[in-house]
Amino acid sequence: MALRLQLSPIPPPSAKPPKNPILKPRTAFTPLRPLYPTVLSSSTTAVGGDSGLRFREKLLYLEHDLGVDSSKALSLNPAVRAAPLSSLRSVADFLASFGLRPADSGRIFSMYPHLLTSDPAADLRPVFDFLLGLAAIPSADIRKAVVRCPRLLVCSVPGQLQPALYFLRRLGFVGQHRITCQTTVLLVSSVEDTLIPKLDYLQSLGFSYRETKKMVLRSPGLLTFSIENNFRPKVEFLVGEMGRELSELEEFPQYFSCSLEGKIKPRHRMLVENGFSMPLSEMLKVSDGEFRKRLVEMRLRPVGEKL
Repeated sequence: MALRLQLSPIPPPSAKPPKNPILKPRTAFTPLRPLYPTVLSSSTTAVGGDSGLRFREKLLYLEHDLGVDSSKALSLNPAVRAAPLSSLRSVADFLASFGLRPADSGRIFSMYPHLLTSDPAADLRPVFDFLLGLAAIPSADIRKAVVRCPRLLVCSVPGQLQPALYFLRRLGFVGQHRITCQTTVLLVSSVEDTLIPKLDYLQSLGFSYRETKKMVLRSPGLLTFSIENNFRPKVEFLVGEMGRELSELEEFPQYFSCSLEGKIKPRHRMLVENGFSMPLSEMLKVSDGEFRKRLVEMRLRPVGEKL
């Protein structure tokens, strides 16, 4: 009897991967990004070798030597990225030659980052020549003038500074009232858009041109105040709430320099509560302590008279 062999069908190969696969080596490697990217880390990976080191050195100079936010500087002035470190140093060194300290320069560069890539001879020298020459600011006061008003360095001499100086001199800023390091801020104000409108507003209150000139010469800050945010609300309070005459402003134009909420209103309220009154100058010129001392003296005065 013949035996038949029954062969079971051979199962197809499994589609599952083997348990111990042989991994192929990667052909490329992508570095992980830092959790908190910084200008130094992101920029130095963008350039290699000596270029990266030089760029890092430049950023460290901005951050540590000048105190400038390098991220902000690069954002507002992309030209800083390509500028050599020697170029940045030359601008700071030029400012230092006029007495400005590294902290001063850092503050100025933070306000106006485009100055970092300026040409000292073409862009900055004309401003200093103007201040020392035509404006007649003493060399010892140049640092004070620039630190007080860094905007001077970004103004055109023929387009802004000279016209403002000529206008101010015609207004009376000569002799004892000449422009000094304390008032160079007036030089950056537009004659048409800032200075003339302030004068016109003061004259609209009833002051003559001569009286207006006298007021701004006594208190040059008047030419820097906002009409809407300073002049108008303080005039309304002076006349409406305090019941005073505008003529008092001619004798004490510094009234506009005082804080309405921080000084004028509180002191007026204390006078009203005690039933007293005093001239604007006596009310606002003194310190808080001196003002309270005067109030006490005014309260005690009737008692002394009775004794």
